Amino acid sequence: MEESLETLSRDPHFAPLITQYGKPVLARGKTPFQALTRAIIFQQLSGKAASSIYARFVALYGITVRTPIDWESHAARRFPMPRDVLMTRDDLLRTAGLSMQKIRYIKDLAQKFDDGTIPHRRLHRMTNEDIIDILTDVHGIGVWTVQMFLIFTLHRLDVLPVDDLGIRKGFRALYGMKTLPSKRTMERLARPWREHASVASWYLWRVADKA
Repeated sequence: MEESLETLSRDPHFAPLITQYGKPVLARGKTPFQALTRAIIFQQLSGKAASSIYARFVALYGITVRTPIDWESHAARRFPMPRDVLMTRDDLLRTAGLSMQKIRYIKDLAQKFDDGTIPHRRLHRMTNEDIIDILTDVHGIGVWTVQMFLIFTLHRLDVLPVDDLGIRKGFRALYGMKTLPSKRTMERLARPWREHASVASWYLWRVADKA
């Protein structure tokens, strides 16, 4: 992180953003299974609604979290094991507010963690590309979700989610473009700081929110 901030502080586009927004917080989910399950639960929902469903989901396993959720709290770090989720009846999961589609997604994820299809103990040693290949085989998990996982859970510093609308809007605002940039244009502009793209992305999201 410090090396990324040092590199970006020498860039005239990012230096003012570091002063304005401070150091990024790149943390979401303490374990791979928790982070990916959370991502599925939060898909296509507002933060408030998704947090309520998440709280009811973990309550099925004797875990109590208050909403809004303090993700750094001891309670929020607790999470059921994949085998526990697999053994939970669908109708019980429905009471938490999960759709049948998301139940299928979560159980497919749990199955792949439980049987070793997802080698969770080796993920931190694998390349970004290999992780994307493995995790996108899970129903309901696409490339964008895995990129968020790489940034916020595995803390990879070189991820640039060029399909993310917020990133594209951030580039447009930061570099004074009239239209949303193409993937090629973003990769070209990112060359000076490409190895630190995850941290740069955090600032690009801030710029997009402000714009």
